[in-house]
Amino acid sequence: MDAFSGLLGSPKARGAFLLKSVFNPPWGLRVEDRAPLSLVTLLHGSAWVLREGGEPVKLTAGDVAVLRGPEPYTLADDPATPPGVTVAAEQRCSTTDGEDVTETMSLGVRTWGEPHRSGSTVMLSGTYQAPNEVGRRLLASLPALLVQPASAARTPLIGMLAAEMDQEDIGQEVVLDRLLDLLLINVLRSWLAEPGTGAPLWFRAQSDPVVGRALMLLHDRPSEAWTVASLATAVEVSRAKLARHFTELVGEPPMSYLTGWRLTLASDLLRDPDLSVAKIAEQVGYSGPFALSAAFKRERGVSPQEYRRGKRSEEVLATGSDGRTVMLRR
Repeated sequence: MDAFSGLLGSPKARGAFLLKSVFNPPWGLRVEDRAPLSLVTLLHGSAWVLREGGEPVKLTAGDVAVLRGPEPYTLADDPATPPGVTVAAEQRCSTTDGEDVTETMSLGVRTWGEPHRSGSTVMLSGTYQAPNEVGRRLLASLPALLVQPASAARTPLIGMLAAEMDQEDIGQEVVLDRLLDLLLINVLRSWLAEPGTGAPLWFRAQSDPVVGRALMLLHDRPSEAWTVASLATAVEVSRAKLARHFTELVGEPPMSYLTGWRLTLASDLLRDPDLSVAKIAEQVGYSGPFALSAAFKRERGVSPQEYRRGKRSEEVLATGSDGRTVMLRR
């Protein structure tokens, strides 16, 4: 498995919140739900995305915006239109006067807003509810706002998602979760493949003949007892050269990267209630459950058992002085 496949394997929505919204100008929606990641796409009309500290970005039909949380953002028909409704935790909606309109503006199955008229904006949104549904490494790699233009999409996924959102069949939640994952993956593939888009260092490093091979080995064989020396031997360079070159291209030393990858895998495996912590430790390269628990708590702030039960500390993203995105807890 290369680093690209490892990254794209992490989105796994679980009961994602999906909604079709219908608005007539003027309209403005302030989103303060603190979700780790949301996707927004337009079926009809246009909308502007406004984030604090950033320039307004216009979306038209077929564009897909990926918004990284938990910072709030505004969607509106025009940058000058003030928000009339605020979306808070648990997707509760209220007007500026404090009136709860979550239920009163419902238009049917997963549809909300105002009665449709010619010229209305019809918007689809999908929200991942928890960071572990997306993956820490993926969240840390993403910009605050990523937009895939309709011209680059070349996918039937938006139409499929829109059609499925109107249904109430058996297993509908699972179908919608997987379609949301696929739409996100499609956007990420376009973003990573496009030159000059600010893709993460480790992705660009895959093309290097030495570091790319080292990354492949770490991803393919995370349970192996790697050291910098053994990894250098495997890629046929000196230990010093590998350590220096890896750090320059990836942004962190090989063993630090390996730790992050192992814990990412462990986070995914913890979703399976049938896997013991001991078995997970074995699969990701730790000597036993105590070693994994110590590393997990040191990096994530909670034990694997607490993480599995959902007692995760709130995680936010920040940009450090070196320009790298890091995960903070508060």
